Amino acid sequence: MQTFLQLFLKGVYQTSVWEWLAVFTSVLYVVLAAKRLILCWLFALISSALYVYICFFSKLYIETFLQTFYFGMGILGWVFWHKSANEKEEIKTWGIKLNLLNVIVSGVLTISLGLYFKYNTDQASPFLDAFVTSFALSATLMITKKVHEGWVYLIIVDLISIYLYATRELYLTSILSIVYTIIALFAWISWLKVRKKSNLILK
Repeated sequence: MQTFLQLFLKGVYQTSVWEWLAVFTSVLYVVLAAKRLILCWLFALISSALYVYICFFSKLYIETFLQTFYFGMGILGWVFWHKSANEKEEIKTWGIKLNLLNVIVSGVLTISLGLYFKYNTDQASPFLDAFVTSFALSATLMITKKVHEGWVYLIIVDLISIYLYATRELYLTSILSIVYTIIALFAWISWLKVRKKSNLILK
């Protein structure tokens, strides 16, 4: 009888070339975003397009929508970051009220999507996928606008995605979510240092 580790490694070995490319470009996106380099959005576009295909055929329909949204955010991110570079826009914070509003809206969207896809489709893990999608939507928008807390939401989303992708035998992408979590944590720390430095300069 094969152990979980053996099955996991077998799944990684059998990973398609498309998933390998999606993982590679996704890692580049997060690393470059953490460093606040505008080139990150090019790799965001490539990885999102690949994951639209991958998630659809893995019956993760809500995730497919999310990846389509990511593609659109890749375009907006490029535009916003190019504009902010010209205007010397600093990293921002939403504060307690906006973050609380975000949690409420994303929570309602999670329940709504989860219920709809549970009873109307053959969606796998509808509520988990709905949670990942709902909070990733706002988190990605926050990153495009250089809102610091966006990384906190992404850390939570990535942790849940580890399990979600593993249940669909997308093992390499599950490993990617672990890497995402680590990078997002360092990105949050990096942006925090930039904010503190900016505040000191302003003072």
